Amino acid sequence: MDLPFSQAAQNNCQPILQELHRLLADAGSVLEIGAGTGQHACAFAAAMPHLQWQPSEHPGSLDTLRPRCELAALDNLLSPIAVDICQGPWPSPWPDAVYTANTLHIVSRELVQTLFSVCAAQGALGSQLIVYGPFNYEGQYTSQSNANFDLWLKDRDPGSGIRDFEWVDSLATDAGYALQQDIAMPANNRLVVWRKCRSD
Repeated sequence: MDLPFSQAAQNNCQPILQELHRLLADAGSVLEIGAGTGQHACAFAAAMPHLQWQPSEHPGSLDTLRPRCELAALDNLLSPIAVDICQGPWPSPWPDAVYTANTLHIVSRELVQTLFSVCAAQGALGSQLIVYGPFNYEGQYTSQSNANFDLWLKDRDPGSGIRDFEWVDSLATDAGYALQQDIAMPANNRLVVWRKCRSD
């Protein structure tokens, strides 16, 4: 069977997993938003059997996610679910961690804001929000390759683009999350970790 494949997911899988081993050592459940081809979901669930890993995708992309997850047949990898950021439905109870990779620069600014609003309303105290991808800092690109990538993103969809870290962090703060770590990753990416510390 020819499975959907992302070279980027293949490249960043092991560096991310190395950090997640530490970050999720005490977690029991993870919701992955925008799980794409399922490469991360399958690799991470296999490497961290103490976790119940719940992959999710937009309803229109669920067929891309399902095949790899079904073939993996891991006891701790739950069946993929459809989650529309604007409409849900969201899992209940809320997981110990929400993980998303290479999504904030793809979706619109409005959807980024909606995601944090959902986390504000539903996120459990102590739960983590872990985001992987490129960020700008103080309005500046961290590399020429990121600048080129941002131009390409905006050319294909003016609503997408690399987000300013300070803006995203302010959304997290308003949602009741405190920044825990901002980890430099290969290829000018970051792994940013927030923890829910306030419930308004």
